[in-house]
Amino acid sequence: MSRIGKQPVALAGATVTIDGDIIKAKGPQGELSFKVHEQVSVVVEGGVIVVTPKNDSKLARSLWGMSRSMIANM
Repeated sequence: MSRIGKQPVALAGATVTIDGDIIKAKGPQGELSFKVHEQVSVVVEGGVIVVTPKNDSKLARSLWGMSRSMIANM
């Protein structure tokens, strides 16, 4: 399991919208977007973003932590 991927991402002062596989984060300094790979699912729950792999393949597990880090850096 990914130690990085298991951690939820807090929504500190940003507005996040999910449109299919595109995540858009808008804050006081601008707007960024990130296209999530089809092997990873992203859900906004209770003020945090949760990233999970869709299956247990090596590709999905490696993209899990990378996607979480990319979203956290937005």
